[in-house]
This record gives sequence, C-alpha cells and structure tokens, in this order.
Amino acid sequence: MANLVGSISQLNRSLNNQVNNSSTNNTNSDFLSILKDAINDVNNKQIKADNALRDIATGEVKDLHQAAIAIDKAEISMKMMLEVRNKALNAYKEILKTPL
Repeated sequence: MANLVGSISQLNRSLNNQVNNSSTNNTNSDFLSILKDAINDVNNKQIKADNALRDIATGEVKDLHQAAIAIDKAEISMKMMLEVRNKALNAYKEILKTPL
C-alpha cells in the first residue's frame, strides 16, 4: 500500500511541475489540473486506507465499519484510475497506428 502511495505522490509531483512549467493555452492547463485533482483524491483515499489498516493492525481502530469503508473506497478509486490509464494508453496506441 505504501508503494502505491509513493507512486501516486511521484506522479502528482510530476504533474505539478508540468502545470507550473506550462505556458500553453487554458484547455491544456484545465486538463492537467483536473487530472492532478483526481490523482490527489486517489492519493488521499490511499493514505486514509493505509491509516485505517494500521489502526486495525495495532488494535486502535475506533470504528471497524468506517475503516472497512475507507479501505474499499481506496481500492475502488485505485481501480478506476488504473482503468482510465489503460484506456488512455489504448487510445494513444490507436493514434500511433493511424497512417499519416
């Protein structure tokens, strides 16, 4: 789980650099900011799930039901992000196949 959070944080830093260094039109910046917000949301859910797992493991969990919900939300959001990434990569590959 910590490895995924680290990967998401690294991707987020990369996007921050692109947004800050970008001098392109608003459409590109808007897309990057939407993508950045989505990655931040997934990262926050992963951190909450990691904290919930730690609380469960140490016996400090206050509400097991809420911990399970946090873990499920993190899992679903990560699966969604991976599917979006896969669709984007497939679209890119299809574009590369297009003859000029």
